[in-house]
Amino acid sequence: MLDKLQAVANRYEELCAKAEQPDFYADPARAAKLLKEKNDIEPIVEAYHALCRAKQEQAEAKELLTGETDPDMRALCQEQFQQAKGDQVRLEEELKILLLPKDPNDEKNVIVEIRGGVGGEESALFAHSLYRMYTMYAAARGWSVELLNYNETELGGVKEADFLMSGRGAWSRMKYESGVHRVQRVPETESGGRVHTSTATVAVLPEMEPVDVEIRDEDIEMQVFRSSGAGGQHINKTSSAVRLIHKPTGIVVACQEERSQVQNREKCMRMLASKLYEIEQARVTGEITGLRRSQVGTGMRNERIRTYNFPQGRVTDHRIGLTLYKIDAVMNGDLDELIDALATADQAEKLKNAQ
Repeated sequence: MLDKLQAVANRYEELCAKAEQPDFYADPARAAKLLKEKNDIEPIVEAYHALCRAKQEQAEAKELLTGETDPDMRALCQEQFQQAKGDQVRLEEELKILLLPKDPNDEKNVIVEIRGGVGGEESALFAHSLYRMYTMYAAARGWSVELLNYNETELGGVKEADFLMSGRGAWSRMKYESGVHRVQRVPETESGGRVHTSTATVAVLPEMEPVDVEIRDEDIEMQVFRSSGAGGQHINKTSSAVRLIHKPTGIVVACQEERSQVQNREKCMRMLASKLYEIEQARVTGEITGLRRSQVGTGMRNERIRTYNFPQGRVTDHRIGLTLYKIDAVMNGDLDELIDALATADQAEKLKNAQ
């Protein structure tokens, strides 16, 4: 590991030297690429230098201990040695994580798709609760939310909601949310007070531009229709909503939130590119590993990943066995404790596989 760390440190010094050259910004695209590389490896270099200092401090404290006879000074040297040794252990573990291969999509925006599942109108109401939860989480992190497609029910539930979450590190946080979410609560329509169980599905995809994925014009069938709200209300006078069908795969995407066909088609193309990218990634992953994706990670769409139990006030993530008794806070967008735990478990799994 030390050889690899020294190589990273050498590369960092090289990038710093290049950034100081007068003609560095003559090629803006190249400069941006090099600066990104420099910023990406800077935390590794800082931790490596701190590790070197901790080792040096240990050596110095050990040398002082061998020739020191004063009890107080020996105690001080021993304390410095133990502190430096603790720093070394901590930094070595930190560097193992920093050296793990980065997910190339971590800084990308995400497209989130929520669908009502089992449970009729209650599942649609729960889907709306999830939509609200994620928009509040985005607001707390300073991300923006752009609605792409929204189909609501008469009672205010959501049949389907597609939206773009834009912000730094959106994929690195939201990629753990894909899967089946289960709710246990007493529906408003239940007069007997019985607890019902319903589900909604969440799919999270890294946003891809059409240029990132090969999409041939002849493979796309475009349909236009009039957008509408619940029960056919608010129908537009023009057919501005767009539905794209990718004939080779059968994937269907739709967007009706913009007023023009051109804008809706552009958003549909981005949604389609993200879906095709996901299919290709799953194929490549399957070919390389011969295994299904681990439960901690992006999650499979047909997996029950989390239960929201309102009578008991708890939220349980089944992938890591974590239960939090703060359901109101979670439903108001306080997801960081859950996502932090999932990210930590994901890193631990990757570390185990790397050994």
